[in-house]
Amino acid sequence: MTYIVSEEFFRDCQKTEETFDDCVKDGLNILTPYFKTGLPNYNITAFDPFFAAEVAQKRSGPFYSYKLILRNVSEYGWSSSHITKLKTDVNRHLIQYTQFFPDKGLDGFYEIEGTFFGNKISNSGAWNLKLYDYIQTTTITRKPQRDVNGGLIPHPPLKVEINAKSSRKLELHIENLAGGRTILENMLDWIINRAWQPGFVILTPLIDDLVSTAFTGIFNKNLQYFPFEKIFPN
Repeated sequence: MTYIVSEEFFRDCQKTEETFDDCVKDGLNILTPYFKTGLPNYNITAFDPFFAAEVAQKRSGPFYSYKLILRNVSEYGWSSSHITKLKTDVNRHLIQYTQFFPDKGLDGFYEIEGTFFGNKISNSGAWNLKLYDYIQTTTITRKPQRDVNGGLIPHPPLKVEINAKSSRKLELHIENLAGGRTILENMLDWIINRAWQPGFVILTPLIDDLVSTAFTGIFNKNLQYFPFEKIFPN
């Protein structure tokens, strides 16, 4: 596995060449079959599905205030995705790539408490989300950090920011959305899945924040100590 990853997929990727970004993009796309198995020699666990035990979010505004917790979240579809664009910026310590998912799925359980327009809510239940022909951009940064003596700290943490760009179709189902009032819940489910485009635009920043928080933890678990210097020695 080590030989395959270091010598075959990225052997022609030279950081001093203009073709470096495209070379890395092509190498990562070849690696997609390993999303389901991981890379044990590098202590990288399977990426498909991704799993997050808990993701929390708090928000407040003039007419609302809530705390949302997502538990046991799984995300599927990475092994069928591909990267369409990738760029690196050494001076800014970042890598950014755009990724296409023909079929991306998420599911888990939620708990929410708060107030909306003066009305208290306290709901929990299962949820699942399907996105078709979905495009997202991921930005990964790793800012240098120094210790108290001014020395560089090896392997500083990663920060991940994910931005949803577009989706041809969305399907979202939320259990107990209206506190168990079945007729109202069925109506809301129908509205969400028939007129999802405006809601997608409004909810995208909130979804981006949740997903970015989850993936910052996941990427640090798998990649913080990854030996990039062995893959790109120059």
